[in-house]
Amino acid sequence: MMQYVHSFIRNIGEEKGLSRSTLESYERDLLQFFEFVERQGIQSANQIKKIHVSMYMNEMKSQSFASSTVTRKLVSLRSFFHYMVKESLLEQDPTLYLESPKLEKKIPQVLTVEQVEHLLAAPDISSPPGMRDKAMLELLYATGMKVSELTALNLDDVNPDLKFLRCTSSSGKERVLPISSMSAEAVGAYIKQMRPKLARGREENGLFLNNHGTRLTRQGFWKILKKYAAESGIDEGITPHTLRHSFAAHLLEDGADIRSVQEMLGHSDLSAAPLYGALTKKVMKDVYESHHPRERAYSTQLKERSVYDNN
Repeated sequence: MMQYVHSFIRNIGEEKGLSRSTLESYERDLLQFFEFVERQGIQSANQIKKIHVSMYMNEMKSQSFASSTVTRKLVSLRSFFHYMVKESLLEQDPTLYLESPKLEKKIPQVLTVEQVEHLLAAPDISSPPGMRDKAMLELLYATGMKVSELTALNLDDVNPDLKFLRCTSSSGKERVLPISSMSAEAVGAYIKQMRPKLARGREENGLFLNNHGTRLTRQGFWKILKKYAAESGIDEGITPHTLRHSFAAHLLEDGADIRSVQEMLGHSDLSAAPLYGALTKKVMKDVYESHHPRERAYSTQLKERSVYDNN
């Protein structure tokens, strides 16, 4: 059965242009299922029936797997068996008419504005890693990007002077996002002052580098976030997605319309809202500057500096 799994993975990789991590997830789901059916005495794919898939789903439920996990694994199986039938490798799809488990609606974890401020203030910007971490955290909260998009940024993707950046999702969809003045300052300072020290003369196009002078990974950022969350006294449940949720929640709470937030996040759907048309960059930027807490704080600082300088 493994030869079919490998050909399926190659097929969806070529057809859909999925990321390596997504393909690995598909493969892992299929391997776990085949390990299960082999324990039931199944030796070939054409022996797999609907009852075997149902038994597998019931076993996952009995092991307290989240309904979202069970649903994802069922999606992987459906894609695989659809491929097998399409390629005439199977006569019947055993996942047909199987109902997906009802998904539990969980409220995303969101930090308060004060918690975010503590988190963003945690890095020691006197060191190269500290200034890099400050820039990353500022940029993540400023844009609501996914961590995979953040770590994939190249030097020429960010323009601190114009306060815009270009990011690409794992599916290859590109979008241009406004960034806050504070994040632009942090990224600009990192690029000029500390990135060359991390690069150590290496020809590396990645924006955010590790201590070896190569591109920082998602796993590397995860460790960095956990460290500063602990230092800031934030609950251990924080994930990189927490800043993404906080970005969206804070904008919406402050009056930004959901269409603008959708566009910035790159979502086709946000909180079960209907699809909306794309907004122009100017409208997005106006909404962003009016409602993002860090952008408003920066404007206040500029006014205070002006009053102080004039006195």
